Amino acid sequence: MRDPYESLGVARSASQDEIKTAYRKLAKELHPDLNPGNAEVEQRFKEVSQAYGILSDTDKRKRFDAGEIDASGQETPQRGFYRNYAEAGGTSGDKYSRFTFDQDFAADEIFSDLFGGAFRRSDGEAGRGRRAQQRGADVHYSVQVSFLDAATGVRKRIQLSDGKTLDVAIPEGMENGQTLRLKGKGRLGFNGGPEGDAYLEVHIDPHAFFVRKDNDVHLEVPVTLAEALEGAQIEVPTVHGKVAMKVPARANSGTTLRLKGKGIKDRKSGLYGDQYVKLKVVLPDEPDAELVDFVAEWSEKHPYDPRRKAGLA
Repeated sequence: MRDPYESLGVARSASQDEIKTAYRKLAKELHPDLNPGNAEVEQRFKEVSQAYGILSDTDKRKRFDAGEIDASGQETPQRGFYRNYAEAGGTSGDKYSRFTFDQDFAADEIFSDLFGGAFRRSDGEAGRGRRAQQRGADVHYSVQVSFLDAATGVRKRIQLSDGKTLDVAIPEGMENGQTLRLKGKGRLGFNGGPEGDAYLEVHIDPHAFFVRKDNDVHLEVPVTLAEALEGAQIEVPTVHGKVAMKVPARANSGTTLRLKGKGIKDRKSGLYGDQYVKLKVVLPDEPDAELVDFVAEWSEKHPYDPRRKAGLA
């Protein structure tokens, strides 16, 4: 059994604060939750914990320094047996039951500091002599999804910290930066404690032409000069697929039409937002001479100033 001072890497003259600091540092490095499946590290963690159990207790530390107990906390036969036997008033077996190393060593405060207050005793203060339970640490992940996948829902496969994979359902209507809680998918508990949770933050890629505002979707749709003048039935995309939409006659650029219920689902109410389609009148890439001549002739007969009408002139 290794000397507890050597286990913690402190001098025999170390103060109680120095011992506590050394233990905290080693416990963070060696905790089994952070080193899953590493038997060597787990054994080292037990050794460090046992060393702290002795040196953090001023009475046990004095008795160890005096040679009355060994590195495991057991009475040394040559020093402590007869005195403790007389005090116990019983058989020689009593010395082991009275002085068995208590691996709890009142470490609740230490682990509460180290692991976010989640440390608790297995059966309250009555559980003296039993190892304390600790809830596993929470873990955090992030996942990138497309605009349409976030709008309509998708399943994504993520890799956990232990190397395993998990298929996660991204629900319909997720917003950028929202977090999903995956209960019990965090790190394993300590000494039979419950598993922690996993938190998955969802990041959404911007779309080429859809823009989300709350649960509504906004979209700019180009229309031809003829469609704007005469009206037309056109096909427009939505997050749920393409739908037919009627463009009213004499529509201008900026005219906005509403497609009711074609937006994004509200995760609380279950209701869908709307899609707003803003029209943009677009001329041909290469207008021919006939169109140019017609517009010029028409403009001479029907002059108008749209900027004055808009109050910009």
